[in-house]
Amino acid sequence: MRLSDLRGRTVAVWGAGREGRAAVTAIAAHGPAGLVAVDDSANFLTLPWEGPLAEAAPLITGEAGFDRLAAADVVVRSPGVPNTHPWMVELRARAATITQGTALWMADHAERTVGVTGSKGKSTTSSLISHLLAAVDRPNVFGGNIGVPTLDLPEADLYVLELSSYQCTDLTDSPRVAVVTALFPEHLDAHGGEAEYYRDKLNLLAYGPRTVVVNGADPRLAVELGDRAAVRAGRPDTANVASGPDGTPWFHLADQPLFPRAVLPLVGRHNEGNLCVALAVLDALDVDVVARKDTLAVAVAEFQGLAHRLTEIADPSGLTFVDDTLATSPYAAMHAIDAYEGRPLTVIVGGTDRGLDYSPLAAHLAEREITVIGIPDSGPRIVEALAGLPAVRTELAEDLVAAVGLSRKLTPSGGVVLLSPAAPSYGRFRNFEHRSEVFAQAVADTAR
Repeated sequence: MRLSDLRGRTVAVWGAGREGRAAVTAIAAHGPAGLVAVDDSANFLTLPWEGPLAEAAPLITGEAGFDRLAAADVVVRSPGVPNTHPWMVELRARAATITQGTALWMADHAERTVGVTGSKGKSTTSSLISHLLAAVDRPNVFGGNIGVPTLDLPEADLYVLELSSYQCTDLTDSPRVAVVTALFPEHLDAHGGEAEYYRDKLNLLAYGPRTVVVNGADPRLAVELGDRAAVRAGRPDTANVASGPDGTPWFHLADQPLFPRAVLPLVGRHNEGNLCVALAVLDALDVDVVARKDTLAVAVAEFQGLAHRLTEIADPSGLTFVDDTLATSPYAAMHAIDAYEGRPLTVIVGGTDRGLDYSPLAAHLAEREITVIGIPDSGPRIVEALAGLPAVRTELAEDLVAAVGLSRKLTPSGGVVLLSPAAPSYGRFRNFEHRSEVFAQAVADTAR
């Protein structure tokens, strides 16, 4: 379904945040027979609905909103509306036509788009792809799940989009190059279960992309893809890391050496995989990666890691403090822990308790010497899951600030203190940025 298909139809936009506002503006320009906005979660944080928005679409709040959704020819929901919302369940039962702004946008722009999703690594990988394309004279617009709704993006010859599982759910067109970086259980409460989450995530691939590029080292992704044709980055026939001319690890395209691993400023094997995926995407877009390897090496060296993802904080003590607050699942925390293998490590875990299974984290730490500090709300349950592991020392702290102070006492000189909470931030913090601010301030305060 395209935006132009909404002409002469009654449309209800569900959600009054950035995505909902962008949808109302875009849809109103295409002449719907009727247009309303529905916000069933309006509270003191809700932005005013006034001016041109209110003229284009009256805002219906509270329980009355369901009747307007049910009466519409088409419901355009914001990504924040979960599949498990009772109204969604009822609308699906009534066979309502439901889409999203990203799906409407993709219908008109798929052939010019690289779409990147994944349970881990989608932000870094999509940023790398956009950055490297620009370096080899392929200008592009970067957007999606980074704060800019797709319906607000300017016209361009090429787009690189980071797409969440929520945005992938309602797509009916796949991008020209569809990219998946990793799969593990995440956002199960919003999707209805693990199988449903994988289904919604992989809906990105369901409508005939020209090329599928995936992380060939991800075991769950391999199971879900089966024998589907795909470029499996990290394997010897595509972008991979192998011993180079000087005997150190180098990035290669098949058997052609490109540049040393040391050029990439990001730590961790998972970031090696992210760059392999990005290079495989450039190859799929007919960039001569081997011929442009020197230009790409400079661009890789200049790439700035994303905030709140293994961001190191300078400290006069000799300890390395690391902000990885966006690691909101045990699998993401496992990747972060691996990035500092070989150094004394204290990891701070805990946040909103979504009932996640922390046994995979326990299995991952079974043979590792590490200190784990748990903070509310889920920290005590994570610590309990680690009980009995012979080389894992566990402690509890009353909050993040106390955990930082405790970590200074427990971490040997030259060691790493890693905030990789394996849980979201909401409840005790305004958002993930606030959690990062509190962590950084605690590091500064306790250094005195």
